[in-house]
Amino acid sequence: MVELYQTFINNLLPILIISSAGFLLGKFLKVEPRPIGRVTFYILSPILVFNLLMESQLTLDRIGLMMGYAAAVNFLVAGLAYLVGRIFRLDRIGLAAVVLTTLFSNAGNYGLPLISFAFGQEALAYASVYFVTNAILINTVGVLIASLGHLNLKESLLGLLKVPATYAILVAMLMMRMGWQLPTPLVRTISLAANAAIPVMLVLLGLELQRAEWTRNVRALSIGAVLRLLVGPFVGMGLSSLFGLDNAARQAGITEAAMPSAVLTTVLASEYYLDTSLVTAIVFTTTLLSPLTLTPLLLYLGK
Repeated sequence: MVELYQTFINNLLPILIISSAGFLLGKFLKVEPRPIGRVTFYILSPILVFNLLMESQLTLDRIGLMMGYAAAVNFLVAGLAYLVGRIFRLDRIGLAAVVLTTLFSNAGNYGLPLISFAFGQEALAYASVYFVTNAILINTVGVLIASLGHLNLKESLLGLLKVPATYAILVAMLMMRMGWQLPTPLVRTISLAANAAIPVMLVLLGLELQRAEWTRNVRALSIGAVLRLLVGPFVGMGLSSLFGLDNAARQAGITEAAMPSAVLTTVLASEYYLDTSLVTAIVFTTTLLSPLTLTPLLLYLGK
C-alpha cells in the first residue's frame, strides 16, 4: 500500500492538480473551453506534433515499431468497441461516440507528463512517438469517425483537408526525409509553443470535465469506460509481446494504452455535432477512475 501511495503522489497527483485548476477556473470564473479547445486543435496540437517528430532521437526502425504498435492498440480496442456497440444496438451517433472515445487514449496531455514522471526521458521519447501516432489518427481517422455521425463518406474525407495537424505531419516527415533544418528563430518559436501545449491541454481537460454532463445512455458510457480503462492495458500488454517491445518502450506503450479517453474527442464531438454529453461523460468517467487503474499499473511496470 505504501508503494501504491507513493506512486500516486509522485506521478499522478501533479497532473491532477493542474487539471483541477482548470476545473475550478471553469466553475468559478465561467471560462468557456471551446475557444481554448479550438486554439489547441488548430495551433498548439499541430505544433506539438511537428516538434515531437523533429526532435525525436530514436532510430527510424524504433519509431516505425512504436507507431505500428500504437495504431494496432488503438484499432483493436476500437474494433472491440464497435462490435460490443453493435451487439448492444447503439444508435449511429452513440456508436460513433463510443468508438471515438475508446479509439483514442489521452496519450498527450495526460500520458506524456505521467510517463516522464514515472519512467524518465527514454520512455518519454517512445511515448512521444505513441502520441504522434495518436495525433495522426485522431486528426484523420478521428475526424472521419466524428463527421460520419452526420456527414456522408465523401464529405467526411473532404473534411480531413481542413485539419491543420495533417499538414504539420506531412511537412515534418518531408523535412526529416530531406534532412532540412529550420532557422533558429522558427525553432525557438515552435519550441515555445510546443512547451505551452501540454499545460494548456491539462487546463483544457479540467475545463471540459467541469462542463461534463451526465448521459442517459448508461450502456454506451459503461462500454466506453470498461474498454478504455480495463481492456486497453491488457490489449497493450498482449501486443507489446507481439511487437517485441521491451524496457522503456514497453513501459511507455502499455501506459499509453491504459490512458483514459482523450480530451480532444470532446473537441471533435463539438466540432462535428456528436452526442457531446455522452462523449464528455465518458472522458470524465474514465479520467476520474483512471488513478485506480493507472497506479497499480505503474507500480507493476516499474518493477
